[in-house]
Amino acid sequence: MYNSFYEGLKVLERRDTPLEADERIKAAAKPLLLWYGKNRRILPWREENTPYRVWVSEIMLQQTRVEAVKPYFSRFMEELPDIRALACVEEERLLKLWEGLGYYTRARNLKKAAKILTDKYDGEMPASYKDILSLPGIGSYTAGAVASIAFGIPEPAVDGNVLRVMTRIFADSEDITRPAVKKKYEGLLRTALLDISSAGPETSEILQKQFPVHTLPGNYNQAWIELGALICIPSGRPLCEECPLESLCLSKKEGRQEEFPVRAPKKPRRIEEKTVFVIEWKDRVAIRKRSARGLLASLYEFPNAEGHVEKKEAATVLKLAEEDIEDITVLPDSVHVFSHVEWHMTGYRVRLRNGCPENYKMVKKEEISSKYPVPSAFGVYTNALM
Repeated sequence: MYNSFYEGLKVLERRDTPLEADERIKAAAKPLLLWYGKNRRILPWREENTPYRVWVSEIMLQQTRVEAVKPYFSRFMEELPDIRALACVEEERLLKLWEGLGYYTRARNLKKAAKILTDKYDGEMPASYKDILSLPGIGSYTAGAVASIAFGIPEPAVDGNVLRVMTRIFADSEDITRPAVKKKYEGLLRTALLDISSAGPETSEILQKQFPVHTLPGNYNQAWIELGALICIPSGRPLCEECPLESLCLSKKEGRQEEFPVRAPKKPRRIEEKTVFVIEWKDRVAIRKRSARGLLASLYEFPNAEGHVEKKEAATVLKLAEEDIEDITVLPDSVHVFSHVEWHMTGYRVRLRNGCPENYKMVKKEEISSKYPVPSAFGVYTNALM
């Protein structure tokens, strides 16, 4: 059924006259968009694609899986429904709403950009790729996504999914981490978008049954992303037999799909050992605020020490008198992976006998879940409070 539906749209090329790069991309448009119209996922930010919702969803989706983002997006939209609300929210509340998504700089940049939009654009996202690109935390991908999806502007949105699809289609062995490679494919797709946007009804009649003409740029970009997410997948063999672009894919013809994309090897992550202390007295627990700079800046954490601290050394490290401690029990070990570092953590629950020590901030346990943003790196130890 699948093959028969797309059979009439296949572009076949002769061995002695292969398609040029722009011809190959142009030939992909119709089958790709028809496939997307039939197979796209129903996502909350797609069904109501206002500029604000598109922008927030795209920032959340950076480095984060779609399924993980859904509940965060719904909660965020309920509490911060528009740009002005985002511009006014207290940073600590913003970080609490973001808690668990990681890469907290993204949230801070959202607020910075919202303030600019409130002051300069009357609380609205400008319908200009250049102006969107100028906002904090927005690069060419996000600017292209917002411009095309929310405003129908023919600008490409090239993320990791799109680069993976492109390098497989072209059997391209260049390192995809090089900016020049991304720029190359942005150029190809920009040309294709301009062609789609200006082609007129005579060449897009079949597509208009799926999408209004003014939505084609955004749907075209999302179709490439969706193809990478659902078919030309990153782990394991791509699902070529389900791909609408199978006949155009050079790596498929050569049987080399799994060789692409090519990436320069990453540097090994640095290992840091830590000992985490969950210090409790009655219904309270000790936390402290991290530095305003660096990893997990300005978030809250449980007191911790570098290296592995033996149980018998805990009181000394915490600067507590032995008589102030009711008991110390071992908590599970935990590993948390950041982009360039891994935390290997051991933990202890320390129950106090004689009240709150002055050198720690003691808060009610329920405030950990409702008020203070504690990153998921400490998730094992947060769960120990439940």
